[in-house]
Parts: sequence; structure tokens; C-alpha cells
Amino acid sequence: QVQLVESGGGSVQAGGSLRLSCAASGLTFSSARMGWFRKAPGKEREGVAAINTGGDMTYYADSVKGRFTISRDIAKNTLYLQMNSLKPEDSAMYYCAALNPAVGWYWAFITNQKNYKYWGQGTQVTVSS
Repeated sequence: QVQLVESGGGSVQAGGSLRLSCAASGLTFSSARMGWFRKAPGKEREGVAAINTGGDMTYYADSVKGRFTISRDIAKNTLYLQMNSLKPEDSAMYYCAALNPAVGWYWAFITNQKNYKYWGQGTQVTVSS
């Protein structure tokens, strides 16, 4: 059974940092392309970042470029999202997800959340001004 468990969320002031983790099990993590998504109250869930199997190709939403960094530790079966210079508009529930292996690595595909097969339960991030 595939499980994705997020952790590392919390409450911080604007300008602060958080590091989110996603522990994966029941899945061949080394061959899984992963992504981070977030959903704020009253807004649709949106893609934040994605990373390929080797970790050498990444995608970031324009709103987080230069501030967030996605990475993975294959040996630990763990996905990370380092978030710096946090803004109140970053407040949301953050989810990690695994991309359907049949989907190619193209922007139009990896930014469509319907192409992700497995999802975690989320971790809350709250940024105060």
C-alpha cells in the first residue's frame, strides 16, 4: 500500500523559513517523479514544485521561484520542500504527490494535478504578517 506522509508544517512570521518533508512507502521511490501542491481556503489546489527521478530536473510555479527548493533523498525515501522568505499568501495546506508513471516529463503534464496518482494527507503552513 502506497503511503505519502507530510511533516514539517507550522506557524511562522513573514520572511521566515520552513522545511517540509514527505516520507514515501509502498512505492519505488527511486523511480517516482514527485510534486508538491498547496490549497488555501477559498482557492483551488495549485502546483508548487515537481522533481524528476534523478533530481536533476525541477519545476517551480512562478509565485515561488527563487524562494522554494524541491529536493529528494533516495536513500531515505523522502521528498523535501525548503521554503524561504515566506509570505502570508503562502499559507495553505501543502500536499506531496507521486506522478503517474505513464505521464511524460512535460510542463503541460506535470502541472496538471490529475496526472498524479498518489497523495498525502497534507501539512499546514501558516505565515503571519
